[in-house]
Amino acid sequence: MKFDSDVIKSAAVTPHWQDLVKKYQVSDNWRSAWQIANSVVPYIATWYLMYLSLSVSYWLTLLLAPLAAGFMTRIFIIFHDCGHGAFFKSAKANHVVGTVCGIITHTPYFQWTREHAIHHASSGDLSRRGVGDVTTLTVKEYLALSKWGRLKYRLYRNPLVLLGVGPHFIFLFWQRFTGKHSGRRERNNVYVTNLGLLAIYGSLWWAIGLKALLMISAPIVIIAGAAGVWLFYVQHQYQETYWRDRGEWDYATAALLGSSYYKLPRLLQWFSGNIGFHHIHHLCPKIPNYKLQRCHEENPLFQESPVLGILASLKTASMKLWDEERGRMVGFRSLKREWDRH
Repeated sequence: MKFDSDVIKSAAVTPHWQDLVKKYQVSDNWRSAWQIANSVVPYIATWYLMYLSLSVSYWLTLLLAPLAAGFMTRIFIIFHDCGHGAFFKSAKANHVVGTVCGIITHTPYFQWTREHAIHHASSGDLSRRGVGDVTTLTVKEYLALSKWGRLKYRLYRNPLVLLGVGPHFIFLFWQRFTGKHSGRRERNNVYVTNLGLLAIYGSLWWAIGLKALLMISAPIVIIAGAAGVWLFYVQHQYQETYWRDRGEWDYATAALLGSSYYKLPRLLQWFSGNIGFHHIHHLCPKIPNYKLQRCHEENPLFQESPVLGILASLKTASMKLWDEERGRMVGFRSLKREWDRH
C-alpha cells in the first residue's frame, strides 16, 4: 500500500479537487444503456444456462454460478450509480432502472439509497457511525464493553459471519422490511421490490420447481452477496484508513485517505463496475462508474490515495478496531500483545 497523506491533506483543504472532477460528472446515456445490456442480458442468459446444465451435471451448474454472480454484482453497481443520480441524466430514468435493478439484486432502491447517502456524508466520522456502514468500534469502546458485548462484536466481525451469514440476512431478510425512518416513497418502493421478487421467484418456482430454483439461485446469491460485502468492507477497513472525531473530520480527506483504490485484475474490475476506484467515488459520487478509471489515470492527485492489491487486501480481514492513539486499524491479537506487555 502506497500513498502520500501530506499531498492529499494539502489538496483536500482547497477547492482544487472539485475542479478536477467536474468534467467527469456528466453521464452518457448511450454508455449507460450499453452497460445495462451487457450486464442484465448475460445474467439472464447465464441463469438459463445453469438451468439447462442441471440435466447434465450439477458441477457444471456450480461452475457457471460465479459467472452469474459476477453479472449480478455488476447489476448492483448500476443500481448503486442510479441511487447517486450518476447513471442517467434523467432522475426518472435513474429511479426506474434503479428500482428494477434493485429487484434483481434483492435491494429496495429508495431505502438503500437514503442509507447509502448517509454513509457517504459520514464515512470516517467517529461521531456519525452506524448507518450504511460496517460497524467499527474504537479500542476504548471495545474494552469498555461487557464480556457478552465483546463476544457479540467478535462474532459480528468474524469473516464467516460478515461474508457468510451477514449478506444473506441483509439481502434476503432485513431489506424486506421498511425502516423506522422510511418515508412514504421508501415504504412503497420496499413493497414494490418485494412484490417484484415474489412475482419472479413465484413464476420460476411454478415453471421449473422449487428444487431447481434453489439449486440455481442459492449459489449465485451466496457468491454475489459475499463478493459485494467484501468489496464494501475492504475499501474502508485497511490499517491506515481514516477515522476522526467530527471537529477534525474533513469530507475530502476522508474520501481520499479513508477509501482505497482496490487494484483488481481487468476482468474482476469489469465485473465490479470499477468500484475499486473507491477513493474517487467517495470524493464525487456523481461520476458514473465507467468514468472512474479515466478520472484516476488523468489526475496524479488521485494516484496518491491508498492502493490495495488482492494479496494485501486479504490482510484487512484481521483489522477489527480503530486505535485512536496509534491512528490505525488493529486486530484483536494486537490488544492481547498489549495486555501481555503490561
